Parts: sequence; C-alpha cells; structure tokens
Amino acid sequence: MRAKDQLGLDGEAAASVHLERAGMRIIDRRWRCPHGELDIVAVDGETLVFVEVKTRRGLGFGHPFEAITPDKVRRLRTLAGLWLSATGHRGPIRMDAVGVIAPRSGTWRVEHLRGIE
Repeated sequence: MRAKDQLGLDGEAAASVHLERAGMRIIDRRWRCPHGELDIVAVDGETLVFVEVKTRRGLGFGHPFEAITPDKVRRLRTLAGLWLSATGHRGPIRMDAVGVIAPRSGTWRVEHLRGIE
C-alpha cells in the first residue's frame, strides 16, 4: 500500500473517532460503487450524515477543506443518493467534511465542518 493511501485510511480512522466522540454513530465506511466512494456515513440524531474526509501532512498545499470543491460536493450528493437507494435508508441528510492535519511528528488536528452544501 502506498504511503498516501495509508495516510488517507489513518485520517478516516481519526475522523471516525472524532465523530463518535461528538455523539455521532458510524454506520458505513468506505462505501464504493462504480461512481466513487463515500468516506463515512454517520447518524447524528435523526440525520444521516455523509462525511468527506481530507487528510494532509501539513498546510503546504492548503487546508484540507480547500480540496472540497463545488464539483466534489455535487459528487458527494450523487453518491449519497446512490447509497440511500442501495441501502433503503430514509430521513433527513446532511453533508459534512472532516479535515485532518497529520504531521509526521506531533499532534494530529481534526476539524469538523457541518453542512458543506
């Protein structure tokens, strides 16, 4: 596995822990279909939350949230609809982002942005 792939997996794991500590329940991770992948699907109260996770070693290439473009949000919405169809889940939905700054040495920082629509 490439180091970049492992960094992404580690960032998703850190994001999952952060979301669970915030009271959310993770119900799916790394869901794939021919159109792409959802990083995390969680439940926050009655709301289904589709979470895009971006992990960076530092800020040299910008903050992780800067990588979430309007096209990325549109694709996330499409994937959320496909996940809902595939699983039969219903209810209100929300799109969130989690940015993880993971320096090679030092403390990781996890930031949660609710409602990126």
